[in-house]
Amino acid sequence: MKSMARLLSLRSPRLFLGGLVLALLGLACATSPTGRRQLTLFSERDMDRLGHQSFDQLKKDQEVSDDAEINAYVACVTKALTDGLAPSWQDGWEVVVFEDDSANAFALPGRKIGVHTGLLEVAQTPDQLAAVLGHEVGHVQAQHGNERMSQQMAAQIGLTVVAASTDSDTAAGQATLAALGLGTQYGILLPFSRTHESEADLMGLEIMARSGFDPDESVLLWQNMAQQGNGQPPEWMSSHPSHRTRTRDLTEALPVAQGLRDRALAQGQKPDCPRPPARKPTA
Repeated sequence: MKSMARLLSLRSPRLFLGGLVLALLGLACATSPTGRRQLTLFSERDMDRLGHQSFDQLKKDQEVSDDAEINAYVACVTKALTDGLAPSWQDGWEVVVFEDDSANAFALPGRKIGVHTGLLEVAQTPDQLAAVLGHEVGHVQAQHGNERMSQQMAAQIGLTVVAASTDSDTAAGQATLAALGLGTQYGILLPFSRTHESEADLMGLEIMARSGFDPDESVLLWQNMAQQGNGQPPEWMSSHPSHRTRTRDLTEALPVAQGLRDRALAQGQKPDCPRPPARKPTA
């Protein structure tokens, strides 16, 4: 097999690369928690190692909040949220609050979550913060980091295959390569990223509801985001769904989520994480 691959690579780069693309696509056997087929080319262990290394570097490069009340509040919401997960997912989560005015949070493989202090100005209640954290937990559970890296690798290999069969010295060939680059960005990578965001939204809604948080607050959260006034590019050019799309999809899913929350409350799962006092502006 190795000798055949070597022979193909020497005699026919296009055939070798084309076969490699087909082999990679043949590995698309993973399934997301919502039943969607995924391309995942990396092992969970490798992704976790990468997530740990990246998170450790972020903690060195960015200012970590030393506000005890805020850290306790975010930790409380995180613990209440993860307590509602399946037992195999309840432990091992690390959440760090970073001093950053942007209303943002992120997740990395290996159960790492970062929260910017600016998010607490938009996520105004524990339930709204749980909506964000549930969304980030959804990204981790659905292996979106693995899938995103795999898509980018497959897209790059695919473009290499086309480039090998295109005369880049001609104007037509250069135009073809440029169009393929844009087509990959707007036709594959961005839509898949929007799929990840929408999937994490709905997973996060279920996660917060199973933990006893009010799923109605997820809609209020995105209304708060929209009121920030930050302009968004057209949805087809964005890696995230529009606020309107997110609000619509979450609203449609609320009846089922409320049923999950009612069951959680009946089982005594009632989060109790008082929000800390608002921070006084610095002089």
